[in-house]
Parts: sequence; structure tokens; C-alpha cells
Amino acid sequence: MATSVAMASLPLGRALTPWSADRRLRFRSSGIALASLDQKTYAQGVKISEGNGGLPKVSLLSPHGSEAEIYLFGGCITSWKVSNGKDLLFVRPDAVFNGKKPISGGIPQCFPQFGPGPIQQHGFARNMSWSIADSDNVEGDPIITLELRDDPYSRSMWDFSFQTLYKVKLHSNSLSTVLTVTNTDKKPFSFTTALHTYFRASIAGVSVKGLKGCKTLNKDPDPSNPLEGKEEREVITFPGFVDCIYLDAPKEIFVDNGIGDVINIQNSNWSDAVLWNPHMQMESCYKDFVCVENAKIGQVHLEPLQSWTAEQKIAIS
Repeated sequence: MATSVAMASLPLGRALTPWSADRRLRFRSSGIALASLDQKTYAQGVKISEGNGGLPKVSLLSPHGSEAEIYLFGGCITSWKVSNGKDLLFVRPDAVFNGKKPISGGIPQCFPQFGPGPIQQHGFARNMSWSIADSDNVEGDPIITLELRDDPYSRSMWDFSFQTLYKVKLHSNSLSTVLTVTNTDKKPFSFTTALHTYFRASIAGVSVKGLKGCKTLNKDPDPSNPLEGKEEREVITFPGFVDCIYLDAPKEIFVDNGIGDVINIQNSNWSDAVLWNPHMQMESCYKDFVCVENAKIGQVHLEPLQSWTAEQKIAIS
């Protein structure tokens, strides 16, 4: 399945700079990570601390009272609180923070593969430690940029040289991300990717609007042989198991989380969307979340030195 690709011949500012030890610490243990991170100075509203399991955690603090937390392991955003203190993201109760297994919940990274395939489920980016490339503050909004590069672990599964930058910006009522993948190899490569966002919810009251008319790939009942169709509903609800891909999705959809919030999801260059709730397959917590994901299901093809960028903004309507 091919999709159009918006690419640039040159990546973002730091994309082709040398890999320096100062910026490219791999944080193999939380002690080394925190010791090295504590020696650096970050922009206003950006703080580094020890999170669950001793893993390094970045906190973004807005003067308007909103907050976000990002773990360097997996480049995973685990919390987004608006000014009233309500966390709009969900981390599953079975999530582990041991630096060995992907963090289950928040906004996990799926790269360079979405779903099952020749390498591990959803790729290796969510199972590697990212580094801090930059921090900034623009008009009171704190910003952190994380970086992931290939290493022997990634090359054991996917033998390419790459750089991934992940820029996260916190505003008073929104959280924005920019994902940029650059081919730093001498040969072309292709990948798929997604942001596997878990929203806190009451599933009985959840509804999604904006996907009517999209071509669908429904993985229920057979995930290995999805059924092609077309979404006819104005309002999508979750009465049971849901695992469905929406191709050529619009740039804006709306999620009512069933607990008093309507979340507006905007995107640029994320061509597809995914809705997922495991229902009784995850009996302990399925009622408490819904996954509404921006994705690139078709292969993105990059020649050497080319980049691909996609943006997401989630906001309280």
C-alpha cells in the first residue's frame, strides 16, 4: 500500500551534525543518565528528574498550570495535565518501568514498523533510550526535542542508519509534537510509524467524530486479514472490541472521552488514523481508556539525506 510522502532534501537543524558524546548519551542506566543530565542547563519550564523505576523523566511545566511528562526510555509521553490538574492520557496498570519493556500507555512511539511484521511489534523506538537534543521556551511554552539514532540493537533488526527527532511543545490547553525521520544511511529505506495515543476515558461514553467516508481496514474478527470497508457513521462508539484503521483520514477529528472532555486532534502529514479498544481482552482496564492514533500505514520511502516530518496537536476543545 503506497502513500504520498512529504519530504525535504535537508532535515531539521541538527539532523546532519556529528554524533557527539555530549548530546548522544545512551543512558544505559538511570544513574549514569541522571548524573549526566544534572550537569546541563535546560530552558525555563523544562525539568529533569528520576521517574518510575529510576528512569530519567522530562517534565514540561507551563505558567498556565498545564504539565506533561516524557520518559527518555521509548520517548514516551506518559502524562498531559491541563490547568485543572486532570490527566488526559492513560498509562495501563500493567505498565512496567524497567528499561527493558516498552511503557504501556501514554503516547508510545511506533517506529520503524507499526503493528506486527518482520521485526518486533510496533518497532524498536519504544524500547530504546532517547537523548535530549535541545530545549527551548517560546512565549512561556516549554519545548523539548528528543533524538534517537541507530545503534547495534536497532541494526540487529533493521540495518539502516537514521536519525529521529521528536519535538514536544506544551501550551495552556494543548500538547503538540513534531516527528522528523532522516535517512543518514548511504542506501534508501522504508518505514511505517504511528503515535499510539492512549486517552483516559470511560469507554461506555466515548465517541469519535470526523471519520465518516474514510476507507477502513477492520481487524475484527481477523487481525491478519482485515476487512476493507467504508465508514458510514457520523459518530463512532465502542460497544465492544474495536481495532480499525482509517485510511486517508482528515486533518482533524474529535474525541469525547466520556468523562467531560472533548479532545480535538489535528495533524499534518499523518495520513491515517487508528481506533483501538481491546474490550474483554484487557478486562482490568479496557473501560478506562481509548486509543485514537495518528499513523502512517503505507510505507514512507526515504533516499539518503531525505527527511519525513509529521505533526500532531491534541487540544481541549
